[in-house]
Amino acid sequence: MKAVRFHQHGQPEVLHLEDVSDPTPGDGDVLVQVTAAGINFDDVQIRSGVLRTHAWFPAPSLPFTPGFEIAGVVVRVGAAAHGWIGVGTRVVGGVGCGGYAELAVLPAADALPVPDWLDDHQALALYGQGATALGVAERGAMQRAELALVLAAAGGVGSLLVQLAKHAGATVVAAIGRERKMALARQLGADLVVNYSDVSWADRVRAEVGAVHVLFDSVGGALSRAAFGLLADGVGRAVVFGSASAEQPGVTPADILARGISVSGFGPRMCIQPEYAARLRAKAFRLCAEGALRPVIGEILPLSSAAAAHQAFEQRETIGKVILVP
Repeated sequence: MKAVRFHQHGQPEVLHLEDVSDPTPGDGDVLVQVTAAGINFDDVQIRSGVLRTHAWFPAPSLPFTPGFEIAGVVVRVGAAAHGWIGVGTRVVGGVGCGGYAELAVLPAADALPVPDWLDDHQALALYGQGATALGVAERGAMQRAELALVLAAAGGVGSLLVQLAKHAGATVVAAIGRERKMALARQLGADLVVNYSDVSWADRVRAEVGAVHVLFDSVGGALSRAAFGLLADGVGRAVVFGSASAEQPGVTPADILARGISVSGFGPRMCIQPEYAARLRAKAFRLCAEGALRPVIGEILPLSSAAAAHQAFEQRETIGKVILVP
């Protein structure tokens, strides 16, 4: 089969499409013919080697095939995995690695059936980024008539957070770094859209809508510092769920104490508590069925374009969910 691998950490060009042996499912696994593999920021950080600086993340053995989430069709079922899953079942799920490939092994316990009304690309977006957006939104505890600020609001998670904030009755400010992405945020319901490449973007937010009650931050660095400055003293709260800039948010415990704001992080709980992740995914699918949540599908690229996809991701050129297809 064909799979994307890298033999050393580095820039996107270390990714190559290669011929490798077909994977073999264990007793509790299913073998999936991949129809869609999701690109996530973790994939980019693993490839670049950034995550090797974190003691909690085990460095992968090389060569390595990225990809943590897939959708596809079951083509083989392990001896202990029989039940609702049979050959020909459309599924979506999370894999430890190996998603950028024509075939991937998926633990049967992590496989979800894809409803007939949902295509594989939408299911993939809801499985990972939809669940993340819901978890982040719950942490933010938005209330009706509050003001929510979403950084990177045209991304896979950001575009969903804009919708969830509007669904909760909040006024939404969408911060975006590319002019061409601003129309999308308006279509999703954002009340104010600002381009954060403009150095005065935070001043505009402050002048037009006032202090922010809830900040959703996946960027870090200077953009985060400006956004934290917009939080309302005493009641402002931020949920940090990424660092696309490769820099930390820059807020200190002293800042939090002096201003009476709250900051929480979101990330590993979905891995640590499978039942929590399952609840979020079920809710994401339900909200989509009800029309309250619409995943935004961006570029759909062949496996051979994985390097180009990673480059666009790092340069923040992408919109919505970016997908590789065999």
